[in-house]
Order: sequence, then C-alpha cells, then structure tokens
Amino acid sequence: MNPFDLPSAVADASTYQRTVAHLRARGIVLPRFSELAAPATMPAGARAMAEAADRHAPDARNLFGLHWFNEAATLAGRAVPAHIELPSSITGVPARIVVMLGRHFPMIQAHKVLAAYACLAPRLVTGTFDPTHHRAVWPSTGNYCRGGVAISRILGCHGVAVLPGGMSAERFNWLEKWVTDPADIVRTPGTESNVKEIYDACAVMAKDESNFILNQFSEFPNYLAHYAVTGAAAGALFEALSAGAPGLRLAAFVAGTGSAGTLGAGDHLKETYGARIVAMEPVECPTLLYNGFGEHNIQGIGDKHVPLIHNVTNTDIVAGVSDAASDDLALLFGTPAGRAYLTERRGADAAMLDGLASLGLSGIGNVLAAIKTARRLDLGADDVILTIATDGAALYASERAQHLARKGGSFDQISAGEAFGQHLLGAGADHVLELDHRDRQRVFNLGYYTWVEQQGISVEDFERRRHQSFWRGLHAHLDIFDELIVRMNRDIGNAQAT
Repeated sequence: MNPFDLPSAVADASTYQRTVAHLRARGIVLPRFSELAAPATMPAGARAMAEAADRHAPDARNLFGLHWFNEAATLAGRAVPAHIELPSSITGVPARIVVMLGRHFPMIQAHKVLAAYACLAPRLVTGTFDPTHHRAVWPSTGNYCRGGVAISRILGCHGVAVLPGGMSAERFNWLEKWVTDPADIVRTPGTESNVKEIYDACAVMAKDESNFILNQFSEFPNYLAHYAVTGAAAGALFEALSAGAPGLRLAAFVAGTGSAGTLGAGDHLKETYGARIVAMEPVECPTLLYNGFGEHNIQGIGDKHVPLIHNVTNTDIVAGVSDAASDDLALLFGTPAGRAYLTERRGADAAMLDGLASLGLSGIGNVLAAIKTARRLDLGADDVILTIATDGAALYASERAQHLARKGGSFDQISAGEAFGQHLLGAGADHVLELDHRDRQRVFNLGYYTWVEQQGISVEDFERRRHQSFWRGLHAHLDIFDELIVRMNRDIGNAQAT
C-alpha cells in the first residue's frame, strides 16, 4: 500500500457496497472534514447528535465531536477552542503563549482521535477498507492507537493497537477496557523512541492480508486533517485574540514532532498569518537537532526518525526540551506543594492552576519550547505563540508517581521553587535551531534511511516531498474526501445530519 496513492474514487464496488450496508445497520453518519474544521456550520441535526453523545463511550454520535470546540470558550464574542493563556509571571517572557487543550476530544481525551478518523475515513468511502473483513492496525506510541481502537469500536470493525510496552500504565488500562480481545494489544519493545520496533511488528502483521496497517507516520490524511481542522481552530483563536488588540502578530506555532501530523496545522497558520513553524523534540533524542538518538519520557514525541508526513522544508525552528524539565514541571503543576508555591509566590489564580494541572507531558514540553522560541526571537508583548496540549495530565499519574519516587518521595515548596526557577525562568534558548536552507535539507535527508532503505518508498516519491508544490497539491484531496463522504452518507440513507 503506497501512502502516496491517496484514495480519490471508489476502488472496489463490492467492498464499497458491503461497507455501506454495514454502516447503515449501525446507524453511522460520517462527518466531513470541512464540518470538523468549522463545527458551527454543521446542520442542527449533527450538532444535536454530538451534544447528546456519551463522550466516554464508543457512541457513534461522537464522530461529530472530533474537533476543538467541544468545550468552547468565548473570546471577543466569538466561540474559540478551550485554551489557557500563560501570564508572564509564569513564563518569564513578555510574549503571549496560548495553549489549545486537546483533552476535550471525546472518548480518549486527546486530539489523536481526529487523526485516527482522518486515516480511516478515506479508506472507508472508497471501498479500500472493508469493516466486515479487515482488522484496522494502529501503530502508535499511545494516543493514536487509542483513537484508532475507539473509531474501530464505533464502526464495528476489529481494531488492533500496536505500541511500546514501556508507555504509561494509563494507556494500557484504557486499552484493556476498550479492545474486544486482549490479544488486540500488541506490546513492542522499548518506550517512546522505539518506533522502528513498531514498524517491524507491523511488517510481520501485514503478511496477513486481513491486517490493514494505518500508519500515522506515513498517512498523509493525518497531515491533512490537522492542516484543515487544527489549523482552522488555531486561526479562529488567534483572530479572536487579535480582535481586541489589532497590533497582535502570530509569531509562531509550536508542536511536538511525534507523527508530525499536528505540525500540519503550522502550514495553514504560516500561509494565512505568516507564523513560524516550531518543532519541539526531546534533547534526550535530538534527531532533528543533531542527528541524535536516545530514550526519553516526553510521551507522544521524538521517535528517532523523520516521519514521512513531516513537511520538513517548511519548518522554521527546532526547539529541544529535556524530559527532566517536563517531569519536574508535572510535579510542580500537579502536587499540593507545587500549587501552593504557584499561588503564594507567583500569583496564579484557581483557573490558571487548574489549566496548568491539566497539561500532559508533551503539552508541558510544548510550553517550554514556546518559551525558548520567545527568548530566541526576542518576542514582545504584541507577539502570540500558539501551541497544543495534545492530551491531559490524567494519562500520567503513574509517571508522576515514578518521578516523585526517583526524587526520594518528597516534593515540597523548596522543590517547587527549584523546578520553577530552573525550568521556567531558567528556560534559555539552548538547543534551539533556526533552520536555514542547509539545515532543512539535512533534516529532510535523514528520512531517507527510514522510508527508502527500511520501508520501501521509492526515491522518486521520497524526493517529491522536498518541494512545497507537493504539499500544496495535497490540499485538494480534502474536497475530494468530503465529496466521497457525502456520497457514502447518501447511499447509507443517513444524510440528514450532513
């Protein structure tokens, strides 16, 4: 299955008809990407379905909640995604750092469920994936495979999660409740950085034609969904911020490397507002920064390779963050002593404390990368940096407990002050690289060893991605996917919601 062959028409009529009958029996309606990008444009029936859904269950109505506005805030009289803005008293920089919160996505409380839908929906509507026959295999480091299992449950197909065995216990606890068979959780060696081992496991599974591998690292619909949906949500938030302050500038968008899907939102924001695109990666595994490798605990990013769907030659900055910082700040934000310090010494109010305490490890990493970017670029009070908290702190209680144990089981106000001073006020511009042409080419070339030598992508296809014309050409597929979704809904007979 060549990832460059994006489905654009019905490939197998018989599979398509079986899929239509299967989804009709389950009462499924598929949302268009344009609807997820602008939920206010959904017909009233679709909005009502999403509002009535059980967000913690495999409820088919949750498909219409795969967007950033489930807990919409109001800013300048406009609906905007749930977010927190970090004051200078916390960040130590004058730039406005604003964090969009992914924990309000349904079922998995992380935005990767959007990527999972994006990767499967085009296969459904073209008769490429048969839910009555295929097993959907979701290679991941934790959140994407959970999103894939959730989407599989909704659609009534067989979902298989493939992830490193060393990921947080909460990920496995969730999966054990959602899979239909314990064997559908495939644990591979290692932790966050061990994606090669995931690929190897999937290569073995792919020998069985009933296993359909949906690899987020090479599925361009993952990029497209974030370009359209996350990019639009971030744009709406910036426009609401600037409505009351016309001189504001969107200086940068920060996202962790991971599958690089979320970085696709940066392409949208760069085209529309001129924002720089910043890729955050762990300094313990500095692949983009230094051609490096290693292990780390910022779960969700940094995987010792360059994803196929990373638009490297449009990336402007790489910011390295240490997992020592994200682990320490998780304790600062999530313990009574840390909260007391932030209240008494840094003036944080209850809402700010709750917002900080909700951040997962990669969200904390993104905040630190935003601070480093602000320092590197000498950004001021009229500059906005938008970033993402992919998931929430609830996924990392076990990681916080382990880190606390490593620190001797104690985290008091002195510890809190040390963490704040070292990792927030002391977050300098070290391990920050502004990419010039040569740097971009170096990082792009690193991908050759994964995708051409290991995964069998042709050199010609690999090279196409070097040029921005390739990425701009992908965008037309969003309209094609939407047209095919409309057709399938009509054939199912459930078109009333779209």
